[in-house]
Amino acid sequence: MHDNAYRVRAEHGDVQLGTWVTMIRTPAVLTLLKAAGLDFARVDMEHSPFSMETVADMATLARALDFPLVVRPPEQAAAVAACCRYAPLGERGMYGFGPHTMYQTLAPGEHMAAANARVHVTAMLETKRAFDRLDAIASVPGIDALTIGPTDLAQDLGVLGTPAQRETLDQYRRRLVEAARKHGKAVAMLTDSVEGVRQMVALGATIINYSSDAAVLRAGYAAIAAEVRRGPRG
Repeated sequence: MHDNAYRVRAEHGDVQLGTWVTMIRTPAVLTLLKAAGLDFARVDMEHSPFSMETVADMATLARALDFPLVVRPPEQAAAVAACCRYAPLGERGMYGFGPHTMYQTLAPGEHMAAANARVHVTAMLETKRAFDRLDAIASVPGIDALTIGPTDLAQDLGVLGTPAQRETLDQYRRRLVEAARKHGKAVAMLTDSVEGVRQMVALGATIINYSSDAAVLRAGYAAIAAEVRRGPRG
């Protein structure tokens, strides 16, 4: 099996750029995103209607393309870490032959060690309650990176849509970066602008999730439609 390029870059501290996949269910979208120059894609299973079958198809193609696929499940930090790794590091159910091994048969010990070495887990903090437990979450073995869910966090803090939203979220981002550094975790951040990408890198993030398939498509078509309807410039 190939090394997980996403994990390797994270461990080296290299900046990598990806995007949310929230609408397009055709696995071939991964080919397009890789060709566009992105480093990874992140499938949202919390807010989007992706089935396990669709994600499995995407994962199979992602392996063939050597294009890392990140999946967002709606679970908690310790449970996620345990489910993602085999013993003795976790409680992942053993299945040693399938798409995840490229249909290669490996000795159990070799398979478990290789799989555990490839996994990279990010915990997303979305509430004040989560930040009250920030240090405990950041110290969980098996959590490799930390990020925030900016909209949900702003909503929970009561600043969504207010002038205080940006500065408040930046304060929480800085707190998260400090905790990540303390516990040797990578920092991932979400943003929807090029200016935001630069800001997140400056804060210390190395895993950048830029916008989403649906948002980029809409913005692209909206710009074209507006330009056409303006008519010829005279």
